[in-house]
Amino acid sequence: MADYISCISPVDGRVYAKRPVATKKAITQTFFNAAAAQVDWKNVALAERARLCSRAVDAMLAMKDEIVPELAWQMGRPVRYGAGELRGFEERARHMISIAETALAPIVPEAKEGFTRYIKREPLGVVFTIAPWNYPYLTAVNSIIPAIMAGNTVVLKHASNTLLVAERFQQAFDKAGLPKGVFQHLVLSHEQTAQIIAGGLTNMVCFTGSVAAGRAMEQAAAGRFINMGLELGGKDPAYVRADADLNHAIENLVDGSFFNSGQSCCGIERIYVHKSLYKDFVAGFIDLTKKYVLGSPLDEATTLGPMIKADAAGFVRKQIAAAVRAGAKAHIDPKSFPMDKKGTPYMAPQVLTGVNHQMGVMIEESFGPVIGIMKVSDDEEAINLMNDSAYGLTCALWTGDEQAARQIGDRLATGTVFMNRCDYLDPALTWTGVKDTGRGATLSVVGYEALTRPKSYHLRTRTA
Repeated sequence: MADYISCISPVDGRVYAKRPVATKKAITQTFFNAAAAQVDWKNVALAERARLCSRAVDAMLAMKDEIVPELAWQMGRPVRYGAGELRGFEERARHMISIAETALAPIVPEAKEGFTRYIKREPLGVVFTIAPWNYPYLTAVNSIIPAIMAGNTVVLKHASNTLLVAERFQQAFDKAGLPKGVFQHLVLSHEQTAQIIAGGLTNMVCFTGSVAAGRAMEQAAAGRFINMGLELGGKDPAYVRADADLNHAIENLVDGSFFNSGQSCCGIERIYVHKSLYKDFVAGFIDLTKKYVLGSPLDEATTLGPMIKADAAGFVRKQIAAAVRAGAKAHIDPKSFPMDKKGTPYMAPQVLTGVNHQMGVMIEESFGPVIGIMKVSDDEEAINLMNDSAYGLTCALWTGDEQAARQIGDRLATGTVFMNRCDYLDPALTWTGVKDTGRGATLSVVGYEALTRPKSYHLRTRTA
């Protein structure tokens, strides 16, 4: 009997979708088709690529009414927020399509008599995108659209929790009329994924997921000399300076901490507040957190859905319990959230004070609805604490002083510095990280550089 990959819904624990794992023959054929299609696709005019990709975006948006509840069933995001992911998908896709001509234009150095010189951006070949479940459309589109626009072909492997997302991408590209083989998807086990990379079937891997999985990807790729784009873990901090707009900071940081049940790559996981604002900030933060509604993601009133699975919620609960045993104070009574039940994915949000960097909740990725808040005396202390992490994806600064934000940002080990906002990807800016957060870059013109290779032309036009 064939093996299957199942999507277990966090809503009620039942199997929501089930698909057979690809056979070895199907895998080989898929990557053969991708390589064969790329030979012709790279020669298709950029305007035609843009037309087909734009049609695919239109086709995806036309499925919104089906996709929103489907997302809720697959990974637990409340339906009231489901359309937001598609808006972000559209923003990123259309931006990357719009800048392709500029990003892929030849680089021409200063004129030199008797020579024509330029650098072209050549596609890499076959791009293997391995996408996660937490923002299944947003994370996948970061590489898929620019890869195809750059003249590559793409094979998508989606997380088991969001199996149907890969099928939606396939439907959108098929409806748009994309040539066969330019975009395909496969249902794969972890072992098969590693075998594909180790077997040299792809020219680039674009992966979003855990640090451990990222290491496995690099190990599989050893000796293959293929490009790797890895977005891995995060423990993103926020710093509220003495001159911050308090209410604005509270409102946005509560949302940045608990949106998507805290399961965001760049969600806020630790907050440092200047001592002059600390008491009022904590009080306001707790008050707003208590207004969340934990419940079924299919209910329009729900603002906090279940985590992806019971084990994930159990890990966060253990972090909280360990912190409390070590002296932290938990400010939210889980009993005030009736849906909170141990052994299930339904978990109340939690706010901790009295925390420090000896506690796992302040240094280990939580990826759940918990936040630790610490008091700091000045910028120097905040900078040291923000940099005290194995990760570096984003940092959010809350201040009325842009110059101070620039100066602090220059000292932070991070991929993105935010001022007075958080938990957002601007497609005009590159998305990247440092330390254990990974390597490579997506979005912006820099994202196109990662999906192409330079090819220099040095042509002597005069031989006399």
